[in-house]
Amino acid sequence: MPPSLEVAPDQLKVRLDFYETTVVAHFCGDGVISTRVVSARDVTLALLGETSLISGLLPRDTLCWGPGQVALWQDPRIWPVALLPEPLKPARRLQLPMPGLIFICRPGQAPRVYAAKRRPVNMKASIYHAPFFNTYRDGTTCAGSNKYPAKIEDIPKSFMISFFTAVTDTSSRSKKYGNDVMKLWTDLDGKKKYPLDDLVPFGTLRDVFTNRKVMGTDQGLDLVNDLLPAEEWEIPDAGDEVQ
Repeated sequence: MPPSLEVAPDQLKVRLDFYETTVVAHFCGDGVISTRVVSARDVTLALLGETSLISGLLPRDTLCWGPGQVALWQDPRIWPVALLPEPLKPARRLQLPMPGLIFICRPGQAPRVYAAKRRPVNMKASIYHAPFFNTYRDGTTCAGSNKYPAKIEDIPKSFMISFFTAVTDTSSRSKKYGNDVMKLWTDLDGKKKYPLDDLVPFGTLRDVFTNRKVMGTDQGLDLVNDLLPAEEWEIPDAGDEVQ
């Protein structure tokens, strides 16, 4: 602090060092500094102790809510879709039965989309690849020229009424047809129900909501749930690089 402010010195109590997979706390008091590995969950709760985490009213079909995003459920139904198989050609209109769908939504952004055989009742529920064009293998979607609404509950409809094109990765969409989503959609057109046994497994609801499964493999670390107990870590020296 500048001396001109005439503010009493503020004593350092705790310093946190965030490494790639470890959080180290340095506690200062009575001339002694003690150091130990701490849980990311405990740090989060301590910092949020005076903060309201009330989400406000959520859309009716909300499955779960997290910082900046909401998972919305759409019941199985027949969706009218428009497919542009070739540039500058008329759109092909289809009536496609789809399984239950999960949209991970952020205001004004393209959603991540997944499928489920039934509405999930917990975060361990099995989730499947969505059988769509315009989606990538990790569930992210190509927005193209579509402008997604700021109102989260309108995002699933905005996705479904956009024009689909065969421009993205189409792997892991169907057990029967493999990567050929065109044949899958042609077979589905006009039918009443989606063949659930044809869905390709992806992971769990926790995987898709925390975005922990990328390209079908586990990557990244969920600090809240996966951080090892403190006694299993060797505290790094100051300045050391943690691998």
